[in-house]
Order: sequence, then C-alpha cells, then structure tokens
Amino acid sequence: MSDTERAPRRSDATRHAILVAARERFAAEGYDRATIRAIAKEARIDPSMVMRYYGSKEGLYAAALDVDLGMPDPAGLDPREVGRVLVSHFLDLWEENEVLSSLLRVGTTSQAGAERIQGVFRDQLIPLARQVCPEPEQAATRAALIASQVLGMALTRYVLRLPPAVALGREEIVAWLGPTIQRYLTAPRP
Repeated sequence: MSDTERAPRRSDATRHAILVAARERFAAEGYDRATIRAIAKEARIDPSMVMRYYGSKEGLYAAALDVDLGMPDPAGLDPREVGRVLVSHFLDLWEENEVLSSLLRVGTTSQAGAERIQGVFRDQLIPLARQVCPEPEQAATRAALIASQVLGMALTRYVLRLPPAVALGREEIVAWLGPTIQRYLTAPRP
C-alpha cells in the first residue's frame, strides 16, 4: 500500500478524533470556554492540526455540530400519522447521534450554540411544518411548538436523564407525544 493510500485513512481518523473531542469539550464547557488547545490535547494531536483541518474555532464548531435531521418527506405519509412519525424519527436521531446531545447542551449554555439550534430549526423544521400545516403562514409558530416538545423530551431523557423520562418506552413516548405534535401541525388555529 502506498503512502497516498494510507494518508486519507489517517486524515479521516484525525478529523474524527478532533470532532469527537470537540463535541465533548463544547458540550462540557460551552463554546466560549472550550479551547482549541484543550480539544487538540483530548484528540492527542497538535493544535495546529485542528486549525489545518477546520481553519478556526468557529469552523470547528460548525463541523462538530453539523446536523442534518434527515426529516421525512410528509408527502409520502398518511397526513393523520405525521406527528407519530416525527416523534419516532426524532427518537431515532437522539438515540443514534451523540451530536444532537452535544448541540442541546451547548445550545443551553452559549449564544453560539443557541444560534446553531436556531439555524437547524429555521432550515429544517419550519419547511416541514410549512408543507403540513393548513395555514403555511403559521409554519414558524407550529414548528416552535413542535421544537418545544421534542427538545423538552430530549433534554429530560438524554441530557438531564430524569428517571421517569428515561424509564419511558419508545412506544409510550410516541403514544404520548405523537398526538400533541399532530395537533401542533394540523389543528385549526385557536
């Protein structure tokens, strides 16, 4: 195997180590207190490598907390089941992707984190709500209500780990939250 064949694997491993360390550090300390030096130390690399791959702390933060929710296409769903499908989808995301827990932790402790969550909300959740709700001009309000439920469950179950929230089975969560999300999406405006 030539050096050029090995280099991409090594750089991929280095990038991965940096991102893992950055997620942990940003989640533990917030954006403002996390340092490139501490992240590099945790990743067992020189700080210059972080800068080489990500350019700046802001670039590293954006890469570490880059989130594509992979929202389901509501056009292919039974309109009466969108709420349940979304809750199930979000549970899958939270259980499979540590980035979301890091994003939530950072979002509650720093302005940069809050802005990142706002961007995900604006770019991914509002467009879905616009497709489903009967009054598209209400999409932002309805998406905010959905976010309050989904982020609230994520905070209590995956970040704070409140025992009753952790003890809930997946189907119980879907049964409790699905109808609420459905109502937020499709009920007439009060």
